[in-house]
Amino acid sequence: MKYMLLINSLTDGNKPEGGEASFEEWMAYDKSVRDSGVYVSGESLADLTTATTVRVSASGERTVTDGPFAETREILGGFYVIDVPDLDVALDWAARCPGSRGGSVVVRPVADFG
Repeated sequence: MKYMLLINSLTDGNKPEGGEASFEEWMAYDKSVRDSGVYVSGESLADLTTATTVRVSASGERTVTDGPFAETREILGGFYVIDVPDLDVALDWAARCPGSRGGSVVVRPVADFG
């Protein structure tokens, strides 16, 4: 079954001291996901300042603004899609993710409409 691991990090003003994972930790995790054979896809997202938000009103009018402007302390930083036997295995991979320390990893099954 496929699961998406949505990796959220705390915004700058909310980051705990020493809570950030190092680049080397991320590379080691990425290698372990790929080498294990569960990797389907994944990407790291560009800096939040490059985001653009589109909203469409009930009348169909489109509004485009710079930035996400979400009222949250966490921002989506990237994702992995993994193919594992069940939720317990997906949760294990999420717990190993460096983003789970000082942030969070949301685990969601990928819908199968086939």
